[in-house]
Order: sequence, then C-alpha cells, then structure tokens
Amino acid sequence: MTDNFTALFNTYSWEETRQSIYDKTALDVEHALGNNRRTLEDFKALISPAAAPYLEQMAQLSRQITLRRFGKVMQLYVPLYLSNECNNICTYCGFSLDNKVRRKTLSPMEIMQEVAVLKEMGYDHVLLVTGEANQTVHTEYFKKVLELLRPHFALISMEVQPLNKEDYEELIPLGLNTVLVYQETYHREDYKKHHPKGKKSNFEYRLETPDRLGKAEVHKMGLGVLIGLEDWRTDSFFTALHLSYLEKKYWKTRYSLSFPRLRPFSGGLEPKVEMSDRELVQLICAYRLFNEEVELSISTRESIVFRDHIIGLGITSMSAGSKTNPGGYAVEPESLEQFEISDERTPGEIETMLKEKGYEAVWKDWDQGLVCK
Repeated sequence: MTDNFTALFNTYSWEETRQSIYDKTALDVEHALGNNRRTLEDFKALISPAAAPYLEQMAQLSRQITLRRFGKVMQLYVPLYLSNECNNICTYCGFSLDNKVRRKTLSPMEIMQEVAVLKEMGYDHVLLVTGEANQTVHTEYFKKVLELLRPHFALISMEVQPLNKEDYEELIPLGLNTVLVYQETYHREDYKKHHPKGKKSNFEYRLETPDRLGKAEVHKMGLGVLIGLEDWRTDSFFTALHLSYLEKKYWKTRYSLSFPRLRPFSGGLEPKVEMSDRELVQLICAYRLFNEEVELSISTRESIVFRDHIIGLGITSMSAGSKTNPGGYAVEPESLEQFEISDERTPGEIETMLKEKGYEAVWKDWDQGLVCK
C-alpha cells in the first residue's frame, strides 16, 4: 500500500483506461453481473457502453442490495453557503474570481438567521459550503462557525477548500463530522485547463486531500467528479479506484459518492460531455453493484422527475430546499447562486413524496454521543 493515492494514480494511463472501458463486451457485463464480489474490471464493464442493454437487470440488483443494506430510509441534508469569496478561477463555477459579482461572507449574526430558517425546515444535518478564499474563510473562521452551529445540529458536514491534516485535526473535535472533496476531473491536463489560477490549480494537493482526511481520522468523507468536464466513464473509474484505495487504507472512515452534473451558472461553461438520465442511472447502479457499503447522494441539481424515479435504485441521501448562495435562506435571497437548482420543492414536500413511496425521511444518521470516549 502506497503512502498516498498519487503514487497509485500515476501507474495508470487515462487513455489506456478509457480504451479498456470502451472495449468491454456483453460477455464482460454478464460476468460482472454474475459475480458476488465485483472487481474494478467488473466496474469497468458495468459503466461501459456494452452494459446499456442490461440496465433493467442492473437496476433490480442495485435495488435489492440497497434495501438489504440500508432499508427504506433516506437521509436528508441541506447546504448552508457561508461565503462566495474565492481566489480561484474555475471555468464552471459562479464563484470564480473572474466573475464580477459582489462578494459576501456571512457574519455570526447572519449565520444564525440562516440557521433559524433551516431548523424550521426540520433539519439536523447541515453541509457548510464556501468558495476557496484562504484569507477570509480559513481554519480560524471554520472553528468559530463550528462552535456557533454545534449546539443546533447533530451532524455537520463541510465542502470548502482542501486543508492540511493539522487543520482537520483541529476542526474534528469541534463537531466536524464529514468532509466532501470532489476532484472535479482526474484528467490531469484538462484539470489544469479548468483551474488556471489559484491554489485549486494544484492537482496533486487536491488529489491527496482524502489521504490527509484519512490520516486525521475524519468520520466520513465524500468523493466525486463534476460530470461534464471529461469522459464520465473514465472519471468514474478513477473515482472507484480512489474509493477502493481509501477503504483499504482508512478502514475506520465511512464513504459517500455524489454525481453532480454540470449545471448552468452566470457566464457558464457548456459541458464537454453530455450525460443522459439513463447513463446516470447506469452509473449509480454500477457503483452500488461494485460497493454495497458506500452511501450514494443525489442533489437538487437533478430534476423532480429524475429524483423521484431514482429513489429505490441505490440512492441513500438527498438534499432538499437548497439555496446555493450565501444568505439565500433569510439574509440575501437574491444574491448570486453558485449554480441553478432544478428541484425547488420544500423539505416537507420531499418528505411527503418519500412517504408515498414507502420511505422514511431521516434528518440525521449520527450523533456525537454515540462515540466511545
């Protein structure tokens, strides 16, 4: 086992991996479906074009595995955008440094105004989100926010700039439970094209963030890529490779995956690669067949119709009532969004929909009191 994922990643070629996926045959898919424990080669087969005619069989298997492991429950979470300040230029993001919009970071009083609205919605799980502005939203800022929020939420997740191991070790005792860090794309050259300026342009530092999180012993981490930047099949293989590596090395940590498809934003980027709804279902089912333990999340980026139909096929958590701008719930509802959302239903409406499908909405899945001292 290598000391970090970069060493393993560097043994793979993007083009050879891509070709290997597209060379998979119907026989490879049938072999993967017949296995009880599926390998990375099986995963390649399940995400390949050759697996498209087997989608119904994949969906039925994925549903059985998900029900057996997770039951008929759905975790609900909501993002709380703290700041749209950012020092990076990213070609796909509304918070990009070169996007001329008014910047805002919520004050403690404004954060509590937002919290009041989220608590009225029923939430006990919040995802803190910021741009990457190290001079404004840094570890000391996050420490103050966690101290402010900890009395109000059982589970606090975070999606901010990658931090050093020592920073995570300071934040975890203050209530940080989960960290989401998306690689955006594992295609090294295209990554540089989409991140020309700022700390985020450092491909390796981002790639090794899950290692730093694992060494800091975070309770859960979330992985994923931004679907649309590059070939989604190849990017998904590298995500599966990364997940497999992390699970073996940091076995005390739980893992989740998300599937953000590129959405419009102010001055936005057209996707290089379009992914159809059917292909997204194929990918979700493939991950479930490959890994029975990983949690799979779907956000309000996706349409009402898609979200309603994907329940029961592998998804274990979803957001609802989301705002993607700082102050969006109470302070400044009209400020710039990071991206447009598709499903604007309230958490109550989502809960009702879940009940109609026989599912129970769960507002938290973890409590600090459960941890042995």
